[in-house]
Amino acid sequence: MALAPLTHFVPGKRQRQVMHLREFAALQGLFVEFREVPTLGSAPRYRLPRQSGSTIYYGKRMPAAGRRREGRHGVWLHGAQGWQGKRAVTPVPAPLQTLPSGVLAASLDENSCGIYWLETGGEAEIEQIHQVLCELSEQFMN
Repeated sequence: MALAPLTHFVPGKRQRQVMHLREFAALQGLFVEFREVPTLGSAPRYRLPRQSGSTIYYGKRMPAAGRRREGRHGVWLHGAQGWQGKRAVTPVPAPLQTLPSGVLAASLDENSCGIYWLETGGEAEIEQIHQVLCELSEQFMN
């Protein structure tokens, strides 16, 4: 009976899985933080699936040389019709098409490029995300 309160602090299966994903992402060179999913101009906030409290940003920091390229920003949302850019003239980068399910949005600015997702999947999805973010980073630098 004295040990029962201590079991409250033991991470559950899902918590352990998420910790593993984040650790694996860090080993790939990505950083992880909570962020709001971006919007498309005056459109209402992106409606999240039922797990709305678990939206996470997995990002790749841009090299210092890339930070000088201001004005290169992009926001893309993934919905029922596929990927959509913030502006109609903003092309959707081809690498976004290869992202795993559960990815809600992607963004790019002079500090980082990253994706917003619900942390579904495993190491293979993290590797896929890392690959796409490396390709986006490369496109941004050129």
